Amino acid sequence: MTIAFVFPGQGAQTIGMGKALAEAYPVAKAVFDEVDAALGEALSQLIWEGDIETLTLTQNAQPALMATSLAAMRALEAEGVSIDKVAFVAGHSLGEYSALAAAGAISVADTARLLRTRGQAMQSAVPVGEGAMAAILGLDLEAVRAVAEEAAQGEVCQAANDNDPTQVVVSGAKAAVERAAEIAKEKGAKRAVMLPVSAPFHCALMQPAADVMAEALADVAITSPAVPLIANVRADAVTDPDEIRKLLVEQVTGSVRWRESVQSMAAKGVTEFWEIGAGKALSGMIRKIDRNLTSRQVGTAEDVAAITAG
Repeated sequence: MTIAFVFPGQGAQTIGMGKALAEAYPVAKAVFDEVDAALGEALSQLIWEGDIETLTLTQNAQPALMATSLAAMRALEAEGVSIDKVAFVAGHSLGEYSALAAAGAISVADTARLLRTRGQAMQSAVPVGEGAMAAILGLDLEAVRAVAEEAAQGEVCQAANDNDPTQVVVSGAKAAVERAAEIAKEKGAKRAVMLPVSAPFHCALMQPAADVMAEALADVAITSPAVPLIANVRADAVTDPDEIRKLLVEQVTGSVRWRESVQSMAAKGVTEFWEIGAGKALSGMIRKIDRNLTSRQVGTAEDVAAITAG
């Protein structure tokens, strides 16, 4: 059995996530304390006792989800399951930062600050209401690319997330994405669902945010990860710090090639995926990508106990 650790992206956040981990494992609580200190605010209080609307704000959700993932990672390590037991790490969008922190390439404090900056930059890149995203269900990547091209009509409309064989997300100008949703249904999509997001992520409209991240990442120490990262925009392994820095900038405007990333890891021998952190969205995608792959969630103290007991 060859294992990969994968880390969730935005949308997995819930009030109370990671609290039981922090109560059960001092090393997990230390992660939340470190993130609070790095940001100069009690983000952990928002995560555990706040309201979901505030937590869901991009600038909060991104460091919060990373903190929860790293808390779960530290709990695993406390039980003797270390990162060097896995073949690869990967993460969906912001989860790529969690993966790099888990693999020791970026410090937790720097990762928290980078994700706060990333969240703010992505939110401010496009005025609220001018961009949108939609999940196209039942069409493959090439079909959705054709839909996006037809819908663009001079505006930005791109395939942003290739999540699994049944789901591709388009992103861009609001009117263009709405056109894409209608065209997709005409082309045989089972559904086209406008997503409740505050900005059009992973498309050319995010270029101002990419510029901000290029500057922010230039000042951060990045080392080679303990295990290779399967990068979102390349869907292949990378270990060189300069290359990682470059790909993290490209990721802001580039597509999240999640389906290909999972296939890449499977082709390299991975048979089991552990989803480290909140939710189980990635596990659902992995099952749709390849039924022969297994997955398990590691986001609670009970999950950690189940693994170590087994």
